[in-house]
Amino acid sequence: MVQIFREDAYAPSCAARVEHADEAGIILDRTVFYPMGGGQPGDTGRLVWDGGSVPIADTRKGDTPEAVRHVPADGSGSVLPPAGTPVTAEIDWERRYRLMRMHTALHLLCSLVPGAVTGGQVGETKSRLDFNIAGDQVDKDALERTLNELVAADHTVRVRWIDDAELDSQPDLVRTMSVQPPRDGATVRLIEIADIDLQPCGGTHVARTGEIGRLRVGKVESKGKQNRRINLHLDAA
Repeated sequence: MVQIFREDAYAPSCAARVEHADEAGIILDRTVFYPMGGGQPGDTGRLVWDGGSVPIADTRKGDTPEAVRHVPADGSGSVLPPAGTPVTAEIDWERRYRLMRMHTALHLLCSLVPGAVTGGQVGETKSRLDFNIAGDQVDKDALERTLNELVAADHTVRVRWIDDAELDSQPDLVRTMSVQPPRDGATVRLIEIADIDLQPCGGTHVARTGEIGRLRVGKVESKGKQNRRINLHLDAA
């Protein structure tokens, strides 16, 4: 399967062909739909073909590393396209774009807070990261101010690739303790925010930090002796 979102997160749709379809999911030969992973929700949208359409309520990883399972909305079983059907795959672009902005904002947050990331979740307007911060208190006002300075500076965000051996030789690139970098057996995908952050990530991101918009640091919660959860909000979705 061709995973278009890996190289072009801005593609809102693509032409594809159905390889398999049942109520558990529809497998296409190519897709713009991002499957849930790394804390980012799967895309929603629809598949359209000559004479029919089906809403996609979620997107999950399939049985192989390349496969993406487009999960139809409940009650759609009688209108699924048969194998071989040409379709147009269309994501809910406004939702995706909010997730791209928030996911990129979490990379900025990660660059500013010392300590390993123990968990996280990307949401449309509110997201979080959990950090091991031994005894340190988070200065919310200073953190929010610096985050918005990085947004306003409009840093370039781009995809880079390295091989497995390079990643193994640079373990400090991996900040997340709970999620391992996505590997395909040969290469590892990195997201680089120029002069700010570089780390493995399989998610979707904006091309420049200026697209994120104004951020607000929400509640900082204690989740253990060393664990702090920092909630991050988009001021305007």
